[in-house]
Amino acid sequence: MAQQLQSITMTAPAFAGINTQDAPLAQDHTFAAVADNCIIDKEGRLASRKGYQLLNGNDLLGTSAGVEALHEFVAEDGDITFLSAGNNKIFTGTTTMVDASPSSYTITTNNWKIVSFNDHAFLFQRGYEPLVFSDHAGTVDKMSSHAHATGTPPQGHEVLAAFGRLWVADFTADKSTIYWSDLLDGTAWSGGSTGSIDITKVWPTGYDTIVAIAAHNGFLVIFGRTSIVIYSGADDPATMTLSDTISNIGCVNRDAVVSTGRDLIFLDDSGVRSLARTIQEKSAPIGDVSKNVNNDVKSLFAAETGNISLHYSPQDAFVLLNFQNLGVVYAFDTRFPLQDGSYRATTWSSINPLAFTNTSSDKMYLGIKDGIGEYKTYKDNAASYQLSYFSHPLSFGNTSNLKFLKKINLTTFNGAESTVVLNWAYDYSGAYKKQAYTLPQSNVGQYNISEFNTTAEYSSSISLINRQKINTTGQGTVVAIGVETTIDGKAIAIQEINIQALMGRIV
Repeated sequence: MAQQLQSITMTAPAFAGINTQDAPLAQDHTFAAVADNCIIDKEGRLASRKGYQLLNGNDLLGTSAGVEALHEFVAEDGDITFLSAGNNKIFTGTTTMVDASPSSYTITTNNWKIVSFNDHAFLFQRGYEPLVFSDHAGTVDKMSSHAHATGTPPQGHEVLAAFGRLWVADFTADKSTIYWSDLLDGTAWSGGSTGSIDITKVWPTGYDTIVAIAAHNGFLVIFGRTSIVIYSGADDPATMTLSDTISNIGCVNRDAVVSTGRDLIFLDDSGVRSLARTIQEKSAPIGDVSKNVNNDVKSLFAAETGNISLHYSPQDAFVLLNFQNLGVVYAFDTRFPLQDGSYRATTWSSINPLAFTNTSSDKMYLGIKDGIGEYKTYKDNAASYQLSYFSHPLSFGNTSNLKFLKKINLTTFNGAESTVVLNWAYDYSGAYKKQAYTLPQSNVGQYNISEFNTTAEYSSSISLINRQKINTTGQGTVVAIGVETTIDGKAIAIQEINIQALMGRIV
């Protein structure tokens, strides 16, 4: 008697993102082993990330790493100025980058923190006198040169604009003191309501060093390397009070914390975490955002010799974790957290960003080696890049029987004229068999009628649905499936994979 085909239908494969933390055979097919140069789109599908379009071309960056700091400053009168740093210079502009470095000011590193405050932009970096940009002057100047400057400007590495003043911390010889400016004046550091606080005695573990500070839900959050201290009442710092402390969890560096508006996401030694505050309970529960890729993230953290940063894009609804020198980016989707509170993760390679900023026009700009790029189109400037998806080993619910793979039906959206390569391999082997095919052109007829005078499978020229049936060969107890395609100006999304196999003898 002929055996019936067994099938696995993977609707929205990798909907739950990458999972490299659990045993491969214990994985649900909603997890992926590899999902590179992908995002989880708003329909919950694995889709290609965008690339970047270079906004400028000049030789001001020389042989340096590129643009390592980037910030959009919007003045009260609506004027917009982009500030960036690279090649030991400060620049203004995007399509044309102009060297705006102050005269008689020597810069040897580009790890600036740039914030906007009260119609000025402020640039801080440890060991350097802070810099100030004002729209009316149109120049970047040393803070001591500013007309209203008082006191000695603090040469801190971390700066926060919040609660009506600037807060500065992380000095060369002082890792436990925070200084704040006068109210509404980021250049005034003596007199008025200026002040400081030494938190040496409130570290919950007895000793720590300040690496980052943030504002969240009306609280001042101070991240140490291995602990967190939270103050309430920071709108009047002279009377603010200690609200909470968290032990054995901290932040790895200044740029590895970002606000999503509803939460603070930060990188600790144990992975990417969420600081979610429940005001009524006065508690600070911690969520493990990168739970499904924690070992990978920790390995990259141990290997990274450059800056590690987090960036949130509200328009794209993802948090990016960037390992600058390693050239690896994790994209954590914030739309649909999994049941355990972790975020669905994918990776980006080949894009190599150095810095990020969001713009007032809902765009995301990237600092890259060649200058400033806008996150758009589906090319990395003029270069294509490869999307890769690979499943974990699939057993069809039975690891004892041989499986004879017969057919795979693959449904994709968009990607007209792209070449798609289907991969399959048995029994944990890396020797994948491959079958390539080319997607058709997007020939959508007028009024939803195709060129064959039949109703089209799609309703507009925006989305092209393609269903491809591929005959497969071979046998094994488990099978892994992969999809690869080159992104060269056109988006693509993987909607469904249906795998059909015959069940054989027990082995």
